[in-house]
Amino acid sequence: MNQYPSNQSHASTEAQDATFSNVGKRVGSAESAKVLRNTYMLLSLTLAFSAVTAGAGMALGMPYMGLWTLLPYFVLLFMVEKNKNNASGIAWVFALTGWLGLTLSPILSAFIGAGAGNLILISLAGTAGIFFATSGYVLVTRKNLSFMTGFLMTGIIVAFVAGIANFFLQIPGLGMAVSAMFMFLASGLIMWQTSEIIHGGETNYISATVTLYVMIYNLFVSLLSLLGMSND
Repeated sequence: MNQYPSNQSHASTEAQDATFSNVGKRVGSAESAKVLRNTYMLLSLTLAFSAVTAGAGMALGMPYMGLWTLLPYFVLLFMVEKNKNNASGIAWVFALTGWLGLTLSPILSAFIGAGAGNLILISLAGTAGIFFATSGYVLVTRKNLSFMTGFLMTGIIVAFVAGIANFFLQIPGLGMAVSAMFMFLASGLIMWQTSEIIHGGETNYISATVTLYVMIYNLFVSLLSLLGMSND
């Protein structure tokens, strides 16, 4: 019996499967690139907006609110999550990041008032360096870091609880440990979120922007805290 038709059919099927697979990869790559581009664009705008609100808060002499700053933060975070799939989600992102910018103003004012404004610039430079290094590493190597999800989420919860506890205990050593922990976890989450975007695990640029923004915020505050404590 002649086997050529069967072999040709099998080869044709494999070729079609390979073609569809390549098309799927290209489509997935294009969608991931779009999410990444939109995320970085929105992230840059929110960072600039936060700088404006921080400056406004400093000019108005906004007082330090302590843990009360968390209440509006969680409300705004909930509204972002609720509206992330519609146009109003962008407005809520700016509301959230604007509020976080305002919460920075009394901290920045305290450093400037103490003659330690140079530490703010060092923290900004350090934060930018860490962000570009961590995200750039993932973009270049294209590593899939989804395995880090559980560890990072658990770490953030532990660090958050430790930070709340130290707000009442005011133990310098614990404060430094919490700041260092947040720096480490924030760096890991920047890498993880970037990996999720390029591998299709995160398809909503609003959610991705908020995650990256909050991690940049934590990096800056933690680095500023460490520098402030080391300089008394």
